[in-house]
Amino acid sequence: MNARTQLGNFLQARRSQLRPEDVGVPTYGERRRVPGLRREELALLAGVSASYYTRLEQGQSLSASAGVLDAIAGALRLDESERRYLHDLARVDRRPTRGRRPALERVTEAMRQLLDMLGDVPAVVLGRRSDVLAWNRLGHALFAGHLDPGAPDLPAQRPNMAKLVFIDCHTRDLYTNWPSKARAVVGNLRLVAAQHPHDAALHALLGELSAKSTEFASLWADHRVKACAVATYEMRHPLVGPLTVIQQTLNNGPGPHIVVATTEAGSPSRAAFALLAQATTGATWQAGSLAAPAQTRPRAGQD
Repeated sequence: MNARTQLGNFLQARRSQLRPEDVGVPTYGERRRVPGLRREELALLAGVSASYYTRLEQGQSLSASAGVLDAIAGALRLDESERRYLHDLARVDRRPTRGRRPALERVTEAMRQLLDMLGDVPAVVLGRRSDVLAWNRLGHALFAGHLDPGAPDLPAQRPNMAKLVFIDCHTRDLYTNWPSKARAVVGNLRLVAAQHPHDAALHALLGELSAKSTEFASLWADHRVKACAVATYEMRHPLVGPLTVIQQTLNNGPGPHIVVATTEAGSPSRAAFALLAQATTGATWQAGSLAAPAQTRPRAGQD
């Protein structure tokens, strides 16, 4: 799917999700044949001609200026993440594509040291495609204790958090409100897809998820965009029971980023973290490697 189609689909989807009464467009009780706003109504709100907006939505133009895109974003009531996504889509065909490959993602020594220093705070390092590049002992225990703890160090076995959320039963059952987590994963992947439109591995991941999960395919078709810097989730861990965690992204810029899970001081969830730490003390972690007696290593799983 090319950039013009992506842009047009996004505009059409968001226009259909915006009701006339949301933006003060009178309907006079008429029966409308299309959901949401009409093209000419959206164009009027954005201050552009209906014919120009139609060409933009039909993929016949990618020449919209930043000012026009901001006007359309305002008319569609887009938030900051969605506005950035719209600008990224409109810039795709203006970017050079030859000779450029996505940089190989690596975990720096500083990141490994940080993982080690976090100690009893669950933490994972994720790449832009949500590949797990590293985790500390509690990060592994909280998010994927059923997988081999050394899997992130082996490219052929490296877990992918998006796959785990949609395809892996263990991870799916961790989240009490799984649809909320699923929407966050898809919304974040949309942002990444617009920022890295020529990443073949990313497109392969999206195709695999769409083929294996009808829920992912449905959410992807909804064109929702969501940045996942901070989010609160109710979880039900098989070892320590229910707990409430705040998942935060420490580095939301380019390159791998660290996601940590925290709990409120003095809460039952903090006590559950302490129990999880006690339950996983059989493994000795070092920066980038795990040494554990064979009888204490969790069995390997599939992502």
